[in-house]
This record gives sequence, C-alpha cells and structure tokens, in this order.
Amino acid sequence: MSTGKIPATVITGFLGAGKTTIIRRLLEAADGRRIALIVNEFGDVGVDGEILKGCGDEACSEDDIIELANGCICCTVADDFIPTMTRLLERNEPPDHIVIETSGLALPQPLVKAFNWPEIRNQVTVDGVITVVDSAAVAAGRFADDEAAVQAQREADEALDHETPLQELFEDQLNCADMILLNKTDLVAQDALDTIRSDLAREVRDGVSLVAVQNGGVETDIVLGLDASAEDDMDARKSHHEQAGHEDHDHDDFETFVVSPTGPRRRDEIVAAISKVIADHDILRLKGFIDIAEADARLVIQAVGPRVDAYFDRPWQTNESRRSSLVVIGEKGLDEPAIRSALEG
Repeated sequence: MSTGKIPATVITGFLGAGKTTIIRRLLEAADGRRIALIVNEFGDVGVDGEILKGCGDEACSEDDIIELANGCICCTVADDFIPTMTRLLERNEPPDHIVIETSGLALPQPLVKAFNWPEIRNQVTVDGVITVVDSAAVAAGRFADDEAAVQAQREADEALDHETPLQELFEDQLNCADMILLNKTDLVAQDALDTIRSDLAREVRDGVSLVAVQNGGVETDIVLGLDASAEDDMDARKSHHEQAGHEDHDHDDFETFVVSPTGPRRRDEIVAAISKVIADHDILRLKGFIDIAEADARLVIQAVGPRVDAYFDRPWQTNESRRSSLVVIGEKGLDEPAIRSALEG
C-alpha cells in the first residue's frame, strides 16, 4: 500500500452468516501472502479458530491464527486487541496482511477506532470492513424492517420500543461496512435476492458495494486491497450508541453457555436433538464439536436459526480428548436447564 502500513481487513457479520467459511476460502487462496488471523468468539469454546486450524492448508499455520475467546473484541481493546496487534507487528517477519474475524455480537466501530491507538497507528491501517449477511435469514424476515408495521405500533403505543437489539446490531454492522457480502444466495430465489439487495442498498453508505456469494466463495482480490483507511472515516460509520451520544455498549441483551453432551452419540440422533432444542427455545446460534459413535473424525456442528449443518472436518488426534462441546447463544432469558437436559442426556 502507498502508506507503507500493513493492511488489516475486519470481517464482521451476524451469528452464522458464514464469516469463518469465507475466511477459510481466503486463506486457501492466499497466493503467497503471509496472512495473520485474529479470531474473536463470544463463548468459552473457540470453535471458529479450531475449524480454521484444521483446514490443512499452509496458510493456516497455528502460529498465524490467534484466538481471543470468551469476550467481545470491541470491549477489550486495551487488554486483548492492542497487545495482540503489537506482538504481530514486532515479529521478525511481520504479516503481509491481517484478517480479523469479530464475534457475531460485536460492534465493528470500536474495533476500527482502535487502529488510531498510538501503539499501532503508524504501522497498520484498516484496508476495509467486510460485513457478511445471511441472505436466507434476511429473506425470511429475521432482520428486515417493516416500516408500516412499526408506524402502526407507534400510533398504538408511543412508549413502545420498536427496535430489537438484533436489528440495532445488524444495522451497526451494515453502517460500518466498506463491502457487504450477501452470502448463502443459493438458498434464496432470485427475486428475493433482488429485493434484499435493493433494501440493503438504501441502508448503507454511498459507495458501499454488495457482492452476492454462494458457500462463502469470493475472490481474494475482491475482498483484500480495498485501501479504505476506515479508521480515518469514523464520522460516517457511527453506531446507534454513538449517534445517541453514548460511547459504551454491552452484551446484556445476549447470553451464552457451553453444553457438553456425554458419551459418543449417533449423528442423526444429535442433529435431531439440536434441531428440536433450537425450535423449542429460539436459539440464535449453536456450534461446536461432537464425538460420534463409530467415527474416527470429529463432527462439526454449525447451526443458525432452524438450519443445522453437520460435517466431519478432521480425524481426532491421538493426544486430544474426544470431548463433545456445544456453544449456545441466544437473547437473554434462555432456559439453560431445559436446554442442557435436552442436549446432555
């Protein structure tokens, strides 16, 4: 880059939008670039980092994949993110590019602002903020605004809060983007996709491109090399909290816990149990690893809404415990005992 700074790409997006799959594709097509990856997750089990480390590609070197687990990266800038970045920049061979995957519950704005901290601002810049959108979820109306219905509710009760935490978070991720990847378009009819594209185009800043993607497949050169210097453009990327005059935010609207099913399980049995518990408790996201009876490989579970993906990613290692762990994420008020009973039995 003309600035001489190391470019960093922030990849954000809601839970289950497909961020990890897109990053894995980028690593596999690195074409000689030394890419360092920082993965932040909301929960105690680092599922996404483990999946990326297991990809078997040279670009997935464990030394270049750094996990910041059990917390929101935008809330722990001073304690976690800045020291991590400093260590990367002080390496004998610094990376050519840094990719940061935020938690699906993270606001990207505070993270982008952190690139102005004195410790790193002269060495690294935000090449671009990429927001990944689950097209199928939007098509189903999970994050779509119905302005007519909201207006009717306002007229009925002026004190009613019409904006859910999920909608606010979704809009903040869109507002910070330099590019939006409309992922999972293979699950959406063309007319629905056209509607999504036109609706989102009205929500984002001028000049933000929307790119349709299937199964996380996007050319590396499309995503890397935007040269946006996003940290210099924060006035145009304000979050809801900043627009309202508040700088802080928290995650009290969400909760997460880890469930550990005991004993080897049959694949169809565990998938059926997960599907039922998601439907019964309106779980937003569920992911992790399962020890399957008579299988030498670990089963990866990636569930968002009613969709449950289950696939074997790699054999269990001889030096690791064949332990099942699932991260459950939802809005505050989940019935944790009931969910544990359904999945751990």
